[in-house]
Amino acid sequence: MARFVALYRMPPETGPDPEAFLRAYRDTHLPLVLRTPGVTKIEVSRVRRTVTGEPALLLMAVLHFSDPEFQAAMASPEWAEAGRNLAEIGGLDLVTMFTLDEPELLDEPPAGG
Repeated sequence: MARFVALYRMPPETGPDPEAFLRAYRDTHLPLVLRTPGVTKIEVSRVRRTVTGEPALLLMAVLHFSDPEFQAAMASPEWAEAGRNLAEIGGLDLVTMFTLDEPELLDEPPAGG
């Protein structure tokens, strides 16, 4: 499984209204992402509050892909269309995107800790 994460910062005061951005994200962007081949699950969570650090975050999306299809998905026309849409709704200025390794599950505290 491959995981792709998008963290969206709160828009600046001169940027898009956060609620308007969230509506556009939900109503236009997510349906396009869902059409990307290889997507097995999408988790979207609104950030309640920032505990530490800057800047304030608005939204986190985690996209799950089957491993063999991840590279093909990134090169697909559906992914490109979703990227164009993200630019149209003002999301490219707000987002940090990255991929994750498989999680390391700890059954007990690390030695010495």
